[in-house]
Amino acid sequence: MRRRDRAQARAFGLNAEFLAALWLRLRFYRILARSYRIREGEIDIIAARGATIAFVEVKARPTMEEAAIAISAQKRQRMSRAARHWLARNPWAVHRVLRGDALFVAPGRLPRHAPAAVELDLG
Repeated sequence: MRRRDRAQARAFGLNAEFLAALWLRLRFYRILARSYRIREGEIDIIAARGATIAFVEVKARPTMEEAAIAISAQKRQRMSRAARHWLARNPWAVHRVLRGDALFVAPGRLPRHAPAAVELDLG
């Protein structure tokens, strides 16, 4: 991929993450962290609503259908590692309802939030 293409893809992804965080806020989620990264994984957004902590993967693609199928097994493993790391540093959250969500973004469409769409290994 050329440098310009990578820069455009990165900008598209960052805009999608901003839109996803806004979408969640409008649905009364409190954003706890954005772009939570460790060496072994990452989580785009960590959000809370009521007793639930949602570890959210944002997928932006040209179509909603492409976004919906873009979460691989490797991505779930990386999210799980990052979620375990975050939980170790935030023990107050361990007894909450913990969920792996996805939020899909495509140009010209409203974002689609899919609660519990990502099976996380938090054990």
